[in-house]
Amino acid sequence: MALHPATPNGSLPGTQGNPSAERRQLVLLTAATGCVAAAGVAVPLVSSLAPSERARAMGAGVEVDISDLPPGGVKTVEWRGKPVWIMRRTPEMLAALPQQDAALADPASRKDQQPEYARNPQRSIRPEVFVTVGICTHLGCSPTAVPAGTSNPSVGDQWQGGFFCPCHGSTFDLAGRVFKNKPAPTNLEVPPHRYVSDTRLLIGDDAA
Repeated sequence: MALHPATPNGSLPGTQGNPSAERRQLVLLTAATGCVAAAGVAVPLVSSLAPSERARAMGAGVEVDISDLPPGGVKTVEWRGKPVWIMRRTPEMLAALPQQDAALADPASRKDQQPEYARNPQRSIRPEVFVTVGICTHLGCSPTAVPAGTSNPSVGDQWQGGFFCPCHGSTFDLAGRVFKNKPAPTNLEVPPHRYVSDTRLLIGDDAA
């Protein structure tokens, strides 16, 4: 498209001396300016209303429905780019926890790998629902869940169920507590979380 120089008075070619044409030009220019200004306002507003990927990456809370989580089941969600496991422990799983204390490196969770409200034998708000970051505290590999009774020399004959890291052999019980003499220096991390209803969890936010 050819570009035409403006006439000396600033009007477009063909409008000079024509009041109607000049008025139309002024209206068009004003409307265009208004659209640009409106767009500048609308974009930040829409961005502020939409979920922010950057906010999620920085730790925005993730709400999870656990109503469909069966006993013994595990649900995985992403928070801060990390996998978070939510396990609904059975009464048998809970009963096995104190039986392993002597074999654990930090059975009382003295090291700060959990919020204060999770510093208990179950490391949870509700005994049956366990929330933990699924990353080994040694070098960042992702452990796998190994149920009780599994024939696996890496976890031993007395295994009561828990998590096994295939990278360097660290083992954790069903509360994410690391066993003695393993490469992982601490228990698995319990992220901040809270219940927003009986069946919904908010991961990454524990402010009431």
